[in-house]
Order: sequence, then structure tokens, then C-alpha cells
Amino acid sequence: MTAPTLAPAARGRRRAIDPTLAVALAVAVAFVLVAIVWPVASMVLTSLSAEAFPIFQRYLTPPQGQIIINTVILGLIVGGVGTLLGFLFAYVQVRVPLPRALKRFMHVMALVPIVSPPFALALSAIILFGRSGLITSDLLGIQFDLYGLPGLVLVMSLSFFPVAYITLAGLLRALDPALDEAATSLGASRWRTFRTVTLPLLLPGLASGFLLIFVETLADLGNPIALGGNYEVLTRRLYFAIIGQYDLLAGAVLGILLLVPSLIVYFVHRYYAERASVVSVTGKPSGRPAELTHRPTALVLTTAALLVSLLVVLMYGTIILGAVTNLVGVDHTLTFKNFEFVLFGYGLEAVSDTVILAAVATPLAGLLGVVIAFLVVRGRFRGRGALDFGAMLGVAVPGTVFGIGYLLAFNTPTEVGGISLFPKLTGNAGLLGGAVAIVLVFVVRATPGGLRSGAAALQQIDTTIEEASVSLGADQATTFRRVVLPLIRPAFLTGLIYSFARSMTAISAVIFLTTPSTRIMTQQILNETNAARFGNAFAYCVILIVIVCVAIGVLYAIIGSSTRTDRAADPTPTMGAT
Repeated sequence: MTAPTLAPAARGRRRAIDPTLAVALAVAVAFVLVAIVWPVASMVLTSLSAEAFPIFQRYLTPPQGQIIINTVILGLIVGGVGTLLGFLFAYVQVRVPLPRALKRFMHVMALVPIVSPPFALALSAIILFGRSGLITSDLLGIQFDLYGLPGLVLVMSLSFFPVAYITLAGLLRALDPALDEAATSLGASRWRTFRTVTLPLLLPGLASGFLLIFVETLADLGNPIALGGNYEVLTRRLYFAIIGQYDLLAGAVLGILLLVPSLIVYFVHRYYAERASVVSVTGKPSGRPAELTHRPTALVLTTAALLVSLLVVLMYGTIILGAVTNLVGVDHTLTFKNFEFVLFGYGLEAVSDTVILAAVATPLAGLLGVVIAFLVVRGRFRGRGALDFGAMLGVAVPGTVFGIGYLLAFNTPTEVGGISLFPKLTGNAGLLGGAVAIVLVFVVRATPGGLRSGAAALQQIDTTIEEASVSLGADQATTFRRVVLPLIRPAFLTGLIYSFARSMTAISAVIFLTTPSTRIMTQQILNETNAARFGNAFAYCVILIVIVCVAIGVLYAIIGSSTRTDRAADPTPTMGAT
């Protein structure tokens, strides 16, 4: 059947940019330039001053240059271990025949670190495996120094391996089982089939997962502060330069040293991500994924994944225990004073501020994500690639770099010819006590999730649906609101989930922007940890996880109801670097 030909007027309307979408394009470009490009450019310009060159020289030569080497070593080790764990869980989940309940348990344990503060496991590791740990000292009677590289590798690998797990599980499910069947019919063993067929197809996904975890490790701030010990990395040195000495120049230099490898890895990741999308020669798989039939191998893989899952249970169980006892490991008397401190005392303001700021940022990030996705995928204007790249900088640039950039760009009003371009946003004198700057950073960091999810959904929708709307006289804005948005509703709500979870657990960027009048929970967790008030820190962690899980549960319920009536979009979130 031949598709209907659009009338000349309809074709003109489709080619033209509707005034409403023109405004949306202007808002999207302004957002990218002001909230993303300008802060990063401010940091770069500051680091290019003559006073910055001695600082560059100091950190690029021994002994201070060891900090860069330490950071890269940590990223490589955590990237390797995290990718291995992610592959283990993905392979067991897709290829190993197990009871559904056991697979669901391991799946949940693999996703729990996503909804918790990035350094929650560090607190639990100190209690369990520290110098006076419940397991190392009390149970095994050994003295183990958790602080430094060993502890960082342990907690970061457990915190970040879900990034690789989500990617690899999707790729394993997308592989065409006919490929394995063809290799087997030609006489290849299961191991040879895995080594010569499955693994080469997964290499782009493995590389993508490794690079994402590498960037997450480079950008992480909470774990190096809590567990770094004498193992110095760039983010911790940057934190003390800003918070301890308020040396913005040194902070800008360290930010550049952190930004350059992150951007390089991001570009390499984009290359592998594009290759990773081509994993099945026939399109939709023709059957169920081939299951692992070699029982000894299946038993080893299942046992390893189960042990890691139980370790996650143990560590998060310690967090819950620490929240309801006087002092976990010393005095296990049941108490609710820690929750009283958080919910009815000093901590209540941090809880309310975090929830309010995240609730404000979530719809903004979700809407911006789908609007930019529509402009990039459906737009017919020059610079679409630049707009997409600019928005994705929100996840490619480490959070600490944005924190420094906002301090440099918005700490004082920017004036040109006596006209104030940007008001002061940071500090107590900033808009709403600096809350506007924090919301902006939340939106910047969360928009890429909605953008990628929305773009993936739009690519599944036939353009003739929109053309039919235009041919009936609707403008582009009406078509987007009444046709496109309902079709990509699951992807839109996925962006909301990603945005809220990311905002609630963020620390690297906003820790430099909080003020006495505007506090966030992750910063308070870090403060309580540094003051050795672990009970309060654990209570904060539990409440934060509960809030995020409740919000995700509500949004997933909405996604479920919408997906039953509309199958046009895939609600699986796209994970990015923190």
C-alpha cells in the first residue's frame, strides 16, 4: 500500500520550525550555553592564567604528579573489577538456568547501589572490614588496613558495577540465538562458541561498561574522602583545595587535570556505544538465549554471583543495623535516636531541602531531556549534533568540575557594559540561598538520561504518524504535545526516575554549592562520617534510600499503567557516568 503524499502546504509546515518549537530550541540552546558550557569555559579560562602555570607544573611533575598516576591506577582497577562483576551478573541472569526467584534476588541486589548514596558502602565497609571491624577484627582476629587502595577498589567496584551489568544484560538478551546454534551445528564446543562468537559481539559492550565505570571512578568524591587514607587522588585533593583553602585557582587546575581524561574516555565510550548497538545480524532474536548446560561452570558462576549478592546484603544490612543501634560494633542496644536526629532534629532541614530541590529539578530535567531529544532526532536544522553533544556534557564532565565552574561563573554577577547578564547564584547571597544553583546542577546532571531515553523511543516511532498529524493541519508543537509525547510517555517517566534518583544521591558537584541555609543529605552524611557519628550517617542513608525507592515505585506504577496501553517506547533507563 502506497503511503499518502503530503500536500505542498503540509510539507512546508513540516519543514518549517513552528514558533513554539523555535522557542523550545532557543531555551535548549540557552540552557546548554549558560548552565553547561559557560561554567566549564570559566574554569578553563581561569586555568589558563599566568598564575596557574606553576600549579600545573607542580601537579605534572613528581612528587605531586603521583596523584594523577594514583587516580588512573584506581580507575583502571575499578573499571576492570566492576566490568567483570557486571558481566558475571549479566551472564548468570541471561544464560544460566536458575529459579526465577533467585534471579530476581540477584537482579535487585545488583541495582540497589544505584539508589543509595555513592559512599554508603564505604561506611559499611569501615564497620565490617576496618581496623576494628566486626569481621576482620572480632570474627577473624586479624588487623586489616582497609583505608587506601584496597578499600577504595572494594567499595567502588560494588557501587559502580551495576553500570556494566545493565549494559551487558541488554546486549546478551539482544544476541541472536541462531548464531550460537550455527556454531554448535558446525561442531564447535560451548567454550569455543563463547570465545569466538559471543565474546567478540560483546566486546563493544564490555569496553563501554569499562569506560563508564572508569569515568565514574575518576569523578567520585565521597569514597576517596571516607576511605582514601594516604592514597591521594585528584578529586580529594581538589575538595581540600576548595573547602579547606578556598583556592579556586588550584581547584581550576585540578579540574582541568580531571576533565581532560574524562572527555577523552567519553569520546571513546561514544565510539564503542555506537558499535555496541549492532549485536544481532537478523534484528529481533529468533528465540530464547542459549542457556549454559555445563553444570560445573554454571555452579561456579552462580556461586560467585550469589556470594557478591550476599556481600551486598551484608553491607546494606549493616547500614540498617547501624541506624537503629547506639553504636554498631560496640553497643547494639536498640534505639531510634539516630532517626529522631534526622527526622525531628537538626537533619530535618537537609531532608526537606534535598527532597524539594530534587522534586523541582526532576520535571525540569525530564522535560528538557525529551524536548532536546525531539529537536535532535526530528529537527531539520544545522547544529543538531552540537546541541546533543552540549547536553551530554552534563554526564561527560565530572561533577566536581561543574562545582568549581559554578563557583567561578556565578559567584559574582557577570556584567557586560554595565548590564548584568547572570545574577549571583552561589553562596548565601545567591538566589534563594544558592538553591537555584543546586537545582541547575541537578538538571544539568540528569538531563542526559532523559535525552538518551527519549531519543531511543523517538527512533522507534514511524515519522508518518507525525506527518499524518501535520497533514491534518496541526502545527509541530501540537503534534509533539498530542501525538509524540503520549507515545514516548514511558521514556519520559524513565527520565524522571533517573533524574530524581541522581539528584537525591548527588554530591560531587553540589558539595561546593551548599550553604548553611541550603543543605543536602549527601553532604550531611559526609559531615557525620567525618565526625565519627556513624549512627546519624546510617540513618541518613536509610531515609535517603527509602525516599528514592518510594519515588521510583510510584513512577514505575505509572509506567506500568501507561505501558500496558502504549508499547511504542522502551522504558529501560540509559545509564551514564556520574
